[in-house]
Amino acid sequence: MSYIEILLLRHLTRRPAHGYELRKRVERTTGVRLNNNSLYPALRRFEEAGAVTKSEEPQDGRPPRLVYALTPLGRELLHDMLADLTPEQAIDDYEFLTRLGQFALLEPGERLAVLDARDKALETRIAHLAEMLTRSAGDRWAAAVTTELSRRDVAERGWLAELRTLAAGP
Repeated sequence: MSYIEILLLRHLTRRPAHGYELRKRVERTTGVRLNNNSLYPALRRFEEAGAVTKSEEPQDGRPPRLVYALTPLGRELLHDMLADLTPEQAIDDYEFLTRLGQFALLEPGERLAVLDARDKALETRIAHLAEMLTRSAGDRWAAAVTTELSRRDVAERGWLAELRTLAAGP
């Protein structure tokens, strides 16, 4: 599951929506641009899994509009998706930040597990960047990029430590 699917389900927790409205709400609140090739297949998968229901809403002089609503199973799925951050996802900024933005839906222990997964991923990447820096000896531009990426990851690890305090509370 991807952060796009999390965003779709999260927006459906607020109220049912037709596909175009849902796409626009996600784009407006996150800046993430969705296209129909990602939106409708995800909604179809959610419907097949019982996470959303689809109903028709009549429109004057036009075909009925399909409106999607989140089911209790969909709420559970959203929760599970938020609480699960695989090592591959933990290094992806969008995957991590999407979950972080929904921490209100998670319990303190689940929040800490997500933060720990991100921290471990950053630790691994910092070590990899240190190796790359050694190999880039003599190439000042490669070294500059590698040093900056490492600096950002170290800074984020400091931020994660601050977030841990917030995440442990209600």
